[in-house]
Amino acid sequence: MAEGPAFPSRGSLRSPEEILREIQINLLECKVCFEKFSTQQREHRPQNLSCGHVLCLECIRALSHPLLRKLECPFCRQLCSVDSNSHCQALSDLQELLLSQSPTPPAPPHRAKEGLGLAEGLTARALHHCTAFGGWGTLINPTGISVLGSSGTLVVVHDGKKRVVVFSPQGRKLHSFGPKGQGSGEICFPVDVAVTSCGHVVVTDAGDKALKVFTSRGNHVLTVKDSFQMPWGVDTDSCGHILVSDFQAGTLSQVKVNFINGLAVKHQRVVSDLQHPKAVACCGATGNTAVMEHLPEDTYPPGRNPHTRLRVFTKDFRLLYQTDTFSLMLQSKVRLQMSVMTFDQNGDVIVIDSNMGMIWSLGQLQSGPALTPLVGDDLIRPVGLVTLNNSLIILDGGDHTVKMYSAKSDNGPLI
Repeated sequence: MAEGPAFPSRGSLRSPEEILREIQINLLECKVCFEKFSTQQREHRPQNLSCGHVLCLECIRALSHPLLRKLECPFCRQLCSVDSNSHCQALSDLQELLLSQSPTPPAPPHRAKEGLGLAEGLTARALHHCTAFGGWGTLINPTGISVLGSSGTLVVVHDGKKRVVVFSPQGRKLHSFGPKGQGSGEICFPVDVAVTSCGHVVVTDAGDKALKVFTSRGNHVLTVKDSFQMPWGVDTDSCGHILVSDFQAGTLSQVKVNFINGLAVKHQRVVSDLQHPKAVACCGATGNTAVMEHLPEDTYPPGRNPHTRLRVFTKDFRLLYQTDTFSLMLQSKVRLQMSVMTFDQNGDVIVIDSNMGMIWSLGQLQSGPALTPLVGDDLIRPVGLVTLNNSLIILDGGDHTVKMYSAKSDNGPLI
């Protein structure tokens, strides 16, 4: 269920620096080991597989069967022969050309703020990339991430053989569960994940059109089915209730579960007038709930990026505030393409800008959005985020990794 990469529309122009940066990220590095291709180091030379995808020689050797001399392409799953590989001369020539024309690396595209005067703010307020883990194989097209309280244990859902992966706060894979399927304890197409205060893992399964609950070790507790048309986003509120958005029905539901007996005690629709809602986030500090709607195409001009609307509700589900991509552009001149959001410990809303691969803080919204850029580097296609203490943890579907960002200690806490 991971969305494809968001390419700019024909009407949006990119600077030469932005284009060079995109080339370096998407063409000139191996998408398995994330090392830059090199003509000087033989093991990192770009090699064409018979299916057309390009890997470095070292990864081809690592992924291929030593006797059969074949490997399954990690991108299209086609079986390729090692002996049919060839050096990708075009990428080598392109790399040498860029190196000869650009002795210093081009600035990341996210730092070009189109004259908005935000560069200084980005330098002063931005979070700093600390570490990354996962990568292709450990994670495959991840779609959702959650964190267990203050322990820092991370839970990610993805398209692997076992759909749920549990990581330690340091990024070590602890275990995985939820094999692909529609049986008890199986997951077909996971979309999002949440972790309750008592450690239960809740997954929305779009393939099975169900909400599935597991223990932290992967034992199946409950499946809530026949109540959803297309369950999507999921989170838990301060009372331990599960909140689920239904993309097709346009609703937000509250589910109360008896985890000991494995029973859904209550299932209630709390908001019924949503348009294609996806991401859901609950604020531990205020009890507010945020929902991201993906508005139909006829609500925005042809050729524009998809139009999204962020709604924030009070604890008793009264509408507190709403804003959308067009309103934000009028107020701040920034073209945000909001897709996923979370709350920090102060109740500020933090959103993913899926168009530019950035993370922004919108503030508390009641007095209007106060945009502050938090992360502008090293992201390809962010699809999920959570906050933990003084850190922001981002799930990047572009390179199948979990990335951690934190504030400099001398700047004080940001998250």
